[in-house]
Amino acid sequence: MLDLKKIQAAVKMLASEKKISEEKVIEIIEAALKTAYKKDYWHKDEEVNVHLDFENNRIEITVEKTVVKEVENPALEISIDEVEWFEEGDIVEIDVTDEVMSWDAAESFWRIASWAAKQVLLQKIWETEKEKLYELFKDHVWSVIPMKIDLVDWNKVLFEYKENKIPLPKSEQVSRDNYEAWVRMYVLVANVEKEENKAPRVTLSRKRPELVEKIFEEFVPEIEEGLVSIDKVVRQAWVKTKMLVSTTFPEIDPVGTLIGQKWIRVKQVMDELFWEKIDIVPNVEDASEVIKKSLSPAKVVKVVPGETEDSVIAYIEPWERARAVWKGWINVSLASQLTWYKISVEELKQEEK
Repeated sequence: MLDLKKIQAAVKMLASEKKISEEKVIEIIEAALKTAYKKDYWHKDEEVNVHLDFENNRIEITVEKTVVKEVENPALEISIDEVEWFEEGDIVEIDVTDEVMSWDAAESFWRIASWAAKQVLLQKIWETEKEKLYELFKDHVWSVIPMKIDLVDWNKVLFEYKENKIPLPKSEQVSRDNYEAWVRMYVLVANVEKEENKAPRVTLSRKRPELVEKIFEEFVPEIEEGLVSIDKVVRQAWVKTKMLVSTTFPEIDPVGTLIGQKWIRVKQVMDELFWEKIDIVPNVEDASEVIKKSLSPAKVVKVVPGETEDSVIAYIEPWERARAVWKGWINVSLASQLTWYKISVEELKQEEK
């Protein structure tokens, strides 16, 4: 037998813990009881209504049937001879509570209902929480938000935002990020989607290049004011980021603006990224100058066209090779992504100087 007092206590606890209204939890439980009734107890086609009356400590179960002259489907129809004051075509609600509560039927029904209620409740709470997250973040796609770190357990990272728990997918984590040591960090809302017949999904990221761009916007007001523009960002997470920046104001140095006095602004961003290296490149009209700067910290002597239209050769002094190539050619790879050119690095021979 279902103890409504215990159910009422469970409703209050779930509503408080999951930040869901008590009415919503009750609605979920009633829907589960209806499912149990239709699936395993009476006819699956019956229109069932279930109401938990906590005030009077009772449950009400009714079925809806259409009044007809001749009954063809007893699950959905009732003879006009069996009901008074009704006409053919009317819908009547018949109370079947006593049948369900009878000794022979009750044990089986409540066993099935308890299992169904648990499954539906878990599913509905999950769906409700996903819906809450969607509403919370739908207007914040590609924004960075400082979030509290709630849980770190091996590869599992949970953030808390406005009393909601949001996971950081493993694929969007950065191995160098010390989640356990920090209380709060900037997180990119990388995706918020809601497809038909699917639960809404919110994807957070600490890995994508847009994270760097959006953190700079937090520390450099000139970006929001339109004085400086970040044109492109490429990134090898936790290793290095390269950025193209520009301005339409001749008196403004876009690189210096992002770096800040005594490197204060870029240091703030690097601190948020656990001291990931950041190269800021001025986006000027001379493509060869952009390519030279993109290979920073190496100094490029000259840039000449390659064999194809989208390729170039950057010549360096022999002692600059390690700085130009860096670990696993990462520096060259990022420079190529940043400039849209396939960059080859060659050492300048003595006779070419």
